Amino acid sequence: MALQEGGQLKKSFLTVAVAFLLAAVLAACGTGPTGEPQEEDFRTDIQLGTGSVGGTYFPLGGEMATLLSDEVDIEGFNVSSVESGASVENLAKIGTGEFQLGMTVNGTAQDAMNGEGEFEGRPVENFGFMIQIYPEVMHVVTLERTGIESIADLEGKRVAIGPPGSATQSATRGILAAYGIEDGDYQAFEEGFGDAAGRLQDGNLDASFAILGSPASSVDELQATTGQVRYLEIEGDALERFTGETFYEPYEIPADHYAWLEEPVSTVSAYAILVGSTNQIDEETGYQITKVLAERAAEEISHPQAENMTKENALLGRLDLPLHPGAERYYREEGMLD
Repeated sequence: MALQEGGQLKKSFLTVAVAFLLAAVLAACGTGPTGEPQEEDFRTDIQLGTGSVGGTYFPLGGEMATLLSDEVDIEGFNVSSVESGASVENLAKIGTGEFQLGMTVNGTAQDAMNGEGEFEGRPVENFGFMIQIYPEVMHVVTLERTGIESIADLEGKRVAIGPPGSATQSATRGILAAYGIEDGDYQAFEEGFGDAAGRLQDGNLDASFAILGSPASSVDELQATTGQVRYLEIEGDALERFTGETFYEPYEIPADHYAWLEEPVSTVSAYAILVGSTNQIDEETGYQITKVLAERAAEEISHPQAENMTKENALLGRLDLPLHPGAERYYREEGMLD
């Protein structure tokens, strides 16, 4: 027990440090204090913010970076994928120029553009929508041996809510609140599903929330190891409250996504999208990035979620986000814009 408490103290210290760093990054985002737009500093050495190990963004983003580095025909062009806290951190670091590309949930990007949610009063305005990547699905997972049968049972439990700076974390808090469970009513672990799955398996965690593609290989692996995976559904009045106040939509995980799943699972979904800096990625570079992903990703990338990255699906989940100038040029050439 002493070892576990020590680990929690270390995790708490790291969480505070990460939160402090993220706050500093957010404070520097968007336009300057006088409203002046950031200066142009176009680059060919590109950093792509992805997500945590064990999620979907990290492996898929790595393959996207490799494809772009190989296929974009611009001298000196290279994309490096970077592990991160995902959506919020990626957008914040585009704002400060540390990242030039970022994977994010579409609604989080809209919050960043409007200075709302995690970006309240600190808008990030130097980015544009490039392409839809795949549908994002909230997975709420426990093991049968915990005795937990619904999200309402999570009060007082040990719950992984996603890494700091992730859309998983902000969505998790909203979902729990829709069930009347507020911060402090449960023991929160701020980590991705890769770490959470290990804790579930070892009995050191009761449940985990994770925004992933579906089917998710990491969930399948947890079932293969334990044989006890149980999905907790988001349903009823809580589902209506949460979707009524956010950009998330009701979604059912089909039973045929997993050989061991007997019935569809009621949950919520959004879209993973790629956004690009408008002051560090010029029009030609943005055009080629968009073209390569829209026309080559589904065939060239092995990750199963890449099959959603097609020209036909490219503009799904855009919401009210402005297009990156290079992406706009591509979609106009293809006759995809009014």
